Amino acid sequence: MIQILTGFVVIAFVIGVGYIMRRSGFVGDEARPLFSRTALYVTNPALLFTVLAKADLHEVFSGPVVVAAGSTAVVAGLFILLSRIFFRRDIATTTVGAMASGYVNANNIGIPVAVYVLGSATYVAPVILLQLVVITPVVLIVLDAATSERRNFLAIASRPFRNPITVASLVGVLIAATEVPLPDAVLAPLSLLGGAAVPLVLMAFGMSLHGSRPLRRGSDRVSTLVATGIKAIVMPIVAFCLAHFVLGLADHVVFASVVMAALPTAQNVFLYAGRYDRGTTIARDTVLLSSVASVPVIIAASALLT
Repeated sequence: MIQILTGFVVIAFVIGVGYIMRRSGFVGDEARPLFSRTALYVTNPALLFTVLAKADLHEVFSGPVVVAAGSTAVVAGLFILLSRIFFRRDIATTTVGAMASGYVNANNIGIPVAVYVLGSATYVAPVILLQLVVITPVVLIVLDAATSERRNFLAIASRPFRNPITVASLVGVLIAATEVPLPDAVLAPLSLLGGAAVPLVLMAFGMSLHGSRPLRRGSDRVSTLVATGIKAIVMPIVAFCLAHFVLGLADHVVFASVVMAALPTAQNVFLYAGRYDRGTTIARDTVLLSSVASVPVIIAASALLT
């Protein structure tokens, strides 16, 4: 438990550094997207490649993937049901709300949490691949179909495979599966780059908190609060039930699955909402509120499950 709390202190400290950098004016508006792009295209792919290339694929891609897929399907379905009965939002907005309820920030926040709380980035890799390779194409196809008369399904379906994180993860999986030995001349520079992944994404997240004010007047407050509650509370509970009672996974895998499910909503949801101009306030506010709520939830899960 002390190690877990120490991990959160480390994460909070680096997030605070990013927030202070932006609030003090030490960096401008261009810093956060620069940090984020560097993490997306350079450091995070390097980290995931080096981790997966040496991982036990049977342990990584067995129970945790089933739990992640099942919990995402349950909470997304719950939001869709509530939306159709009570909120009566259009299909695109409902899709964004469902995505906000179950699409976790496995890249920006998941990697630091996996490293400092769970002890290894291998736990976050299957979640990232599931979201990028399966969930994202499905969501984008639905949004495209609901908002546009011209539909390029092939371009949407191929988009995840143009994502450097997906490509690096798949190559790492291939290396591990074939057991191809990698020389130090390859692993050493990639490990060095991967070491910068966690501080970059945490500082970028801290910068994004500057000036954020959720639940402003005129925003879709009810849908936002429902999506946040489902994401922060319901999804970890569903993940625990699937991992413990249905699949009977080992205790440390159950804990890792719950922590991954308790991660906040990914910022990608807001990007997709903005791209299609549907549910932008739900996505934006759920990202921030779930980020705050995820900390006590993960700490509580740590106290109960470790």
